[in-house]
Amino acid sequence: MPKNVIVTSALPYANGPIHFGHVVGAYLPADIYVRFRRMLGDQVHYVCGSDEHGVAITLKAEQAGQGYAEYVDHWHQVISKSLADLDIDFDIFSGTSDHRNPQHRALSQQFFLDLQKNGYLLEKTEEQYYSKAADRFLPDRYVSGKCYECGYAEARGDECPSCGKYLDAKKLIDPRSSLDGSVPELRPSKHWYLDLAKARDEWLQGWFTGKKGQWKVNVENFVLSELKGLRERPITRDLPWGVPVPVDDSAGKVLYVWFDAPIGYMSISKQFFEARGEAERFEELWSDAETELYHFIGKDNITFHAVVFPSILKGAGRNWILPENVPANEFFNLEGRKFNTSKGWFIPEDAVKGQFPVDALRYALCCMMPETADSEWTWQEFKSRVNDDLADNLGNFVSRSYRFVEKFFDGVIPAAGELRKQDLELLASAKKAADEFEAALRSFNFRRAAASIMALGNAANRYYDSEQPWVSIKSDRASCAASIRLCCEMVQSMAVLAKPILPNTARTLLESLGLPGDSGELEKLGRLNLGEAEIEGAPLTNSLPKHRDSKGREKTALFPKVSDDFINEQLNKLKAMAETDSASSGDPVPKQTPVIEFDQFTAVEMLCGTILAAEKHPKADRLLLLQIDLGSETRQIVSGLAEHYSPEELPGRQVVVAANLAARKLRGYESQGMVLTTETGEGKIRLLSPAEGTANGCPIK
Repeated sequence: MPKNVIVTSALPYANGPIHFGHVVGAYLPADIYVRFRRMLGDQVHYVCGSDEHGVAITLKAEQAGQGYAEYVDHWHQVISKSLADLDIDFDIFSGTSDHRNPQHRALSQQFFLDLQKNGYLLEKTEEQYYSKAADRFLPDRYVSGKCYECGYAEARGDECPSCGKYLDAKKLIDPRSSLDGSVPELRPSKHWYLDLAKARDEWLQGWFTGKKGQWKVNVENFVLSELKGLRERPITRDLPWGVPVPVDDSAGKVLYVWFDAPIGYMSISKQFFEARGEAERFEELWSDAETELYHFIGKDNITFHAVVFPSILKGAGRNWILPENVPANEFFNLEGRKFNTSKGWFIPEDAVKGQFPVDALRYALCCMMPETADSEWTWQEFKSRVNDDLADNLGNFVSRSYRFVEKFFDGVIPAAGELRKQDLELLASAKKAADEFEAALRSFNFRRAAASIMALGNAANRYYDSEQPWVSIKSDRASCAASIRLCCEMVQSMAVLAKPILPNTARTLLESLGLPGDSGELEKLGRLNLGEAEIEGAPLTNSLPKHRDSKGREKTALFPKVSDDFINEQLNKLKAMAETDSASSGDPVPKQTPVIEFDQFTAVEMLCGTILAAEKHPKADRLLLLQIDLGSETRQIVSGLAEHYSPEELPGRQVVVAANLAARKLRGYESQGMVLTTETGEGKIRLLSPAEGTANGCPIK
């Protein structure tokens, strides 16, 4: 029976462009999932929009001399176009500002009043910096000064860009206003706080633990760690831009952006149904216990979507549905470093656009997706996924099957013959691929879903090679015709599987067979879906795209190949952008590491392992004691990860271990190796992980 499904992608912050890290975290996986659920016949409502309030926006707009609405309108348009260029297909893409979404203010204020009525809000008066020159309270980010942790002179009141520590603005040394450079003073200010501990004790802990085994392990571990230390969180700020606090004696105070942003999913949804003349549909959908709600986000948003927003929904007391799942992805890096547009470490929008089909980019990103561990975009991997999978596997099979029909059967797809053993085996491969594809997407394993398409492509190519139609056409035309008909059936099957990930390619392939571009049902794969009669008039290769090769010659192919010259060009551009931005900002270009001999590198034995358990070192706050399965044995490793990972989020993580280091004692505990990590531009340590599915004990070479 079809189900009602709501899917949301994290609202992109209207303060700058999005990059591939954002895309693989929240937008591409959601779009793939939406298309998949619609294939199954479910009614899916896909909602997103720009997040248009908050301190960063007000500060940037003021620095640019722009009005707040004008500032967010610019970035709303930029972000909307970027997502559309990737064929991310929302039902509605709106925003949270009053002029873009007239539903948002009233709904956010209603949530505030409901929570207050139900005892989930606390009032507190605390000291906050105030600028006499500007006659306004200063949010933390409007205050700068010397970091009390590392001494960096230009730390912000909320975070130090040098040491990466979250800061208390009131502890900054020599604080000053970022607006006018004046020295601020502390004054009392009243604010409202969401009592998350109350929610946890009353129902949140039980609700979440009841979902054990249903959510991703990385999300489960993160939330369980968060639940332990829950306390009240402020939900208001002193700002001139945002949703006004709807109570007396609150002039100049607005709802904190993290509070009103997730409510944006609902207000944007309400805006959608109001515009369609179906206002009643909003409450029906969002309060129906049978509706499934999914939030697609990056790792840094897990707390807000798995803890805070459910607390807001439940605390309102209006029977709003809670999320069925929050399939958060981990961090996505670029060529070994974190994406950073301000430092030139990003991929410009036009790098791929116009040179390769958007489906090539969608597929490559899907294959590199950081589903349960950090991953990265590399240009070599992009080349491999396009050339090996899309061009040589899928594209090659389609081209040679179609060209054979055009050359030897006058463009008429032969009628189906009596199914032979090898034909039945190929149809069984299609059914298996469909089953694996569906299971993978139901569990949010997008990389495995992409692999199932290529597995069927491999089976189809093996079938073509073993049938040798170029030989049988001379000696047994009927047998050859039956083989080629099965090949065309496989093109239809791969097109159906491709619909969520490669929507344009799927449409092209289906239409090339004379079928509607949106036809095909997943559950029917493994059958003769083209019927049994011969098919005349299918456009075949006439429907395939035209490309020019490196010599300027026009070629007909599903996907063009990526050249080494293109890859080198992109790597050189990336290096040049980073060097230019480093020079202009005064940041040093990363130093060159001394060259070592090959034997020195191979002397280190690096093995894949899985963390079985983690606990804090009893004598050192910065150290964790890890128990790691290396396949043939379990090792204890002492690692300085405590400032970057909680013990609860590590079990189950795959890691790379330098296994043949001499054992040594750290604060009284023996460490039998070292886990490998990388350091981000913000000074944060991230674990290195092998490719998903790598067995424990496998060597890294």
